[in-house]
Amino acid sequence: MSQPCPILSEFDIVFAGGGTTACVAAGRLAACDPSLKILILEAGEHTLDQAAHVQPYQYVTHQAPTSTTLTPNVGNPSPCLNNRAPIVHCGHCVGGGSSVNFMVYTRAPASDFDDWGADGWESENLIPLMKKLETYEVQPDGPTHGDSGPIRVSYGSRKTGLWEEFVHVGTTYHKRPYANDTDDLETCNTYSPWAKYISGTTGRRSDVAHHYVYDQAHNPNLQLWVGKLVKRVIFEDKRAVGVEFTCDSVFCPDANQSSSIVRASKLVVVSAGAFGSPAILERSGIGAEGVLKHCGIEQLVNLPGVGENYRDHNGCFVPYFAADGAVTLDPLWRGEGSVVQESLVQWESNGKSLIAQNGCDAKIKWRPDEDELRAMGSAFQTPWKEFFQDRPDKAVAIFALCAGYAPLSSAFPLRNYLGAGYFTLYPRSVGSVHIKPGENGKEDLDFTTGYLDDPSDIVPLNFGYKKMREIFRRMPSYRGEVTSGHPCFPEGSAAVCSETSGPVDLGGPDIIYTAEDDEVIDKFHRDCVQTSWHLLGTCAMKPESDQGVVDARLNVYGVAGLKVADMSIAPKNVGTNTYSTALLIGEKAAVIIAEDLSMYCRPCTTS
Repeated sequence: MSQPCPILSEFDIVFAGGGTTACVAAGRLAACDPSLKILILEAGEHTLDQAAHVQPYQYVTHQAPTSTTLTPNVGNPSPCLNNRAPIVHCGHCVGGGSSVNFMVYTRAPASDFDDWGADGWESENLIPLMKKLETYEVQPDGPTHGDSGPIRVSYGSRKTGLWEEFVHVGTTYHKRPYANDTDDLETCNTYSPWAKYISGTTGRRSDVAHHYVYDQAHNPNLQLWVGKLVKRVIFEDKRAVGVEFTCDSVFCPDANQSSSIVRASKLVVVSAGAFGSPAILERSGIGAEGVLKHCGIEQLVNLPGVGENYRDHNGCFVPYFAADGAVTLDPLWRGEGSVVQESLVQWESNGKSLIAQNGCDAKIKWRPDEDELRAMGSAFQTPWKEFFQDRPDKAVAIFALCAGYAPLSSAFPLRNYLGAGYFTLYPRSVGSVHIKPGENGKEDLDFTTGYLDDPSDIVPLNFGYKKMREIFRRMPSYRGEVTSGHPCFPEGSAAVCSETSGPVDLGGPDIIYTAEDDEVIDKFHRDCVQTSWHLLGTCAMKPESDQGVVDARLNVYGVAGLKVADMSIAPKNVGTNTYSTALLIGEKAAVIIAEDLSMYCRPCTTS
């Protein structure tokens, strides 16, 4: 007979997970009422003043195979990916994705939130919160931007100059306009420099751990316990009263794996992300009958939407050679001693140098024109007509330049590189995430990404490869393709990749691809397309009858005292890198919880 889990202590609110949304909500609530006893349980490690988390250029280190700050989630093999099993990582440290992401500043069109159809989540209600959370250093008087929030947005420190080449080709060859700000919640199909979640003053990453939680270390009632993996929610008569947790096996491999319980007198908030949150609910007996029965878990509430509706953005990153004189982050990423030391000295002195850069310098939220639509063929006509055509603020994809190529292979020459990134924003394919029994009684993951299941989803990727290649071929710093990172076109094809001595003429002809070339590009994407780390939707905020898991107040259907607050509640995809949306959900969750607990917090103003 198993021994009862020891009850360690009691708090008013317990957050199961310490990622972006949890830190924002917990930090706001603690600042509003310092007497409120709040506990954040995070499976991963501390990030306080750690170089890998505060020095922007080091974001690439978290992608290393030996990294413990990301958790790999292996998907089921898919015939649409040539039977490949895709891997999707999620944050595994305090601050979650905000502590490890690429720091690119992008915001969804306002209409995305209106499309959610959730009371209180309309864009007009959310814009004040968007402004409240940020200090937009790029253009302080922007009508939809904030000027006094904890999260700072700038262009980083030193610009590489490559963004000007990308934008020039985009506005001439690609014939799209230019604007300084394409994140005003409506502008689309326009080239712009790419702002970043980096302080323009200190040159540090602008994450939630440092700006919502660590800065309240003086408050003993806001506690953060790391290395604690939440297993399930504890209920009494269908009311959440606490959580059961154990030591995380990655963070604490030698620790005792026995469970403990911490009680919550007012509320439990599950904030473990698109993978962790549905898993916690299913272990707690909340989910589909078939899933729970397969795992030997007694069902508490029948919510078949738990773990369903998994959505992401499909992305691809392709390398090009850059001119020897081009300024890129490659020397820093390779760890070239003199370059790193000189840059660090300057950064520590005044927050400048390429240490305060991510290399992601320019972008366009792209929509196809009539010629491009014709080139994309009939397979994309249905999503275009049903979703995009009459909604000019909805981009099909983001095309982006990176000054350097982060996934450098040891086989690559010590050169400068350009990275072409393109990812689709509203793919139609949908996946799922569930727990299942594994070997030796351990829990395993039943994860179906859904990537490219809908035949239309690969079309903008195939076109994006061609269009980005044409743009890069015309940039003055272009020196050819790194062939190992491109489709392997047949010998004799006009599309064969190679190194070259310089760009083609700005008005020169495009590459002509044959039907065989198109098949090669299609295969390339099925072999290489990957997550954009924008996973969401698995505890969707929808009506229960529509496979919803939480209502508009973030309450889990069928129980009391339990909310979910993270990207898993987003019912539909958002046309953005999702850090901005996770921040917003955290701010909104804080408002909702404060209202539920009759707390008074300073209201947002719309001015």
